[in-house]
Amino acid sequence: MIWCILIVGILLPQSLAHPGFFTSIGQMTDLIHTEKDLVTSLKDYIKAEEDKLEQIKKWAEKLDRLTSTATKDPEGFVGHPVNAFKLMKRLNTEWSELENLVLKDMSDGFISNLTIQRQYFPNDEDQVGAAKALLRLQDTYNLDTDTISKGNLPGVKHKSFLTVEDCFELGKVAYTEADYYHTELWMEQALRQLDEGEVSTIDKVSVLDYLSYAVYQQGDLNKALLLTKKLLELDPEHQRANGNLKYFEYIMAKEKDVNKSASDDQSDQKTTLKKKGAAVDYLPERQKYEMLCRGEGIKMTPRRQKKLFCRYHDGNRNPKFILAPAKQEDEWDKPRIIRFHDIISDAEIEIVKDLAKPRLSRATVHDPETGKLTTAQYRVSKSAWLSGYENPVVSRINMRIQDLTGLDVSTAEELQVANYGVGGQYEPHFDFARKDEPDAFKELGTGNRIATWLFYMSDVSAGGATVFPEVGASVWPKKGTAVFWYNLFASGEGDYSTRHAACPVLVGNKWVSNKWLHERGQEFRRPCTLSELE
Repeated sequence: MIWCILIVGILLPQSLAHPGFFTSIGQMTDLIHTEKDLVTSLKDYIKAEEDKLEQIKKWAEKLDRLTSTATKDPEGFVGHPVNAFKLMKRLNTEWSELENLVLKDMSDGFISNLTIQRQYFPNDEDQVGAAKALLRLQDTYNLDTDTISKGNLPGVKHKSFLTVEDCFELGKVAYTEADYYHTELWMEQALRQLDEGEVSTIDKVSVLDYLSYAVYQQGDLNKALLLTKKLLELDPEHQRANGNLKYFEYIMAKEKDVNKSASDDQSDQKTTLKKKGAAVDYLPERQKYEMLCRGEGIKMTPRRQKKLFCRYHDGNRNPKFILAPAKQEDEWDKPRIIRFHDIISDAEIEIVKDLAKPRLSRATVHDPETGKLTTAQYRVSKSAWLSGYENPVVSRINMRIQDLTGLDVSTAEELQVANYGVGGQYEPHFDFARKDEPDAFKELGTGNRIATWLFYMSDVSAGGATVFPEVGASVWPKKGTAVFWYNLFASGEGDYSTRHAACPVLVGNKWVSNKWLHERGQEFRRPCTLSELE
C-alpha cells in the first residue's frame, strides 16, 4: 500500500501540478499555507515515531534488567516455575508483539497528506522560471551576486540568504540556457561561499567544472586554464578537466604564433563576449528601459516640469464629481500621462482581487501574425477578466472611468486584473495595434485601443515602475491611484511615444487592473482632427 502511494505521489506533479506559479505572487501565497499544513503533518509523524520509539525503549530497559538478573544464575532463574512460564510467554508471544511494533509504519498519514498536496506543488518550469527571475532582477537593478545571496534588497521585511546549493542551482539554470555570463557570476559566488567555510553538499570540483567551461565560452582562456588546474589539484583523475587542460594548452600554444594585432583583436572580442551584447538582444531599448526601472535617465527638464500641475477634476461638470472632485496630477507632458489619486478604495480593491484570484491564468499577448492571444516570456504575470454585470463594484469602477475620461466604456474591453510574479514584468510594448497588425482587434469590432486606464491596487516595496523608454518617463506604483493616457492621436494615428513597460518587481507584490478603451463610440466624445499628429 505504501509503495502504491509513493508511486502515485511521483506521478501527480507532472499531471496535476498548477502551471506557472512563479508568474503570480498572489497565487504563490497559497503555497505557504500548503507547506505549513505539510509541516504540521510532518510533526505529527515525528511525534508518532517518537511515541513508538519510547515504547520500544521501555521494552528494552525492562528486558535488559530481566536478562541481567537471569544470566547470573540461569538454572536457578528458570527453576522458578513462574519465571519459566514467563520466559516461554515472552519468546513465543511478546517478542512477536515487539516485532510488529518495530515494523509498524507510522508514516501512512504523512505520506497520504503529501500525496494529496503534491498535486498543487510547483513543477520544474516554476523552479526554472523563479531562477530566471532572479537573474533578470540582477541585470535590471545592477545587483551583484553577493547582495542577492545575502538578501540585502531594498524594502525587504523577511531577510533570506542563498546557500551554496542555491547559487549552484542558479548557475546551472543559466548554463542550461547557454547564458555563460550568469553561469560565471553564480558559480563564482558559490565558490566564494565555500572558501568562506560554508558547509555544503556541493563540492568545489563540481563548481569549478561549470565555472571553467563558462569562462572558456566567454573567451577568457587564461582564466579557464587557471581554474582547470585548480580543479585538477582537488581531483587529479577528473576526466573532463584533464581533457580540457590539454585542449586549452594546445590553443594557447597556437596563439603564441599569432601577431600582436590579432592578439589585440582577440582581446577586444573577449571583452565583447563577456558582456551581454546588444546584437543578440531582441529588445533594442533594453539599456534605456532598465535605467528607467532604476529611476535613472529620466528626461524631464525643470522647464517642462514647471508646466505640470495638480488640480481638482470634476469630469466636465459631472454631477458625481462636482461636490467631490477627483484629485488629478500631471505625471508627464508628451505623451500626456495623468494620475488620479484616491480613485479606488481599499474595499473596492479587495473585492476586485477576490473576484480575480480564482480565475488568474498566465497573462497573454496578441500575436501580430495570427491576431490571437498567446503566452510570452517577456510578460511574467497572471491575469483575469472581470465583466461589469458580475458585480456592482466592477460596474461602478467602469462608470467612474467613463465619467472621468469622458470616453464611452461600452465598447471597452473588460476590466483586466493582473498580479505579477517573481521578478514580474512586461517588457516594452504598445497597447494599440500598429499598421502592420490590421487584425489585432478585428474580432472585437470596436476599432483600435484609443486609451489606457491603469489602476495601481498595491504599493510595491521596490521596483515595478511603469516606464516609457521613448520619452524617458517613469511612473511609480501607488495604491489607490490610477494613470491614464491616450494611445492614439485624435486623428486616429498611433502615438509611438506611448511605448511602455512594467518593470520587474524587485521586492513586494504588484496588483494592477486596466481598462483598454476603444475607438468605437468616441466619435463625438473625441472628434477626429485634420492633422495626423494631433
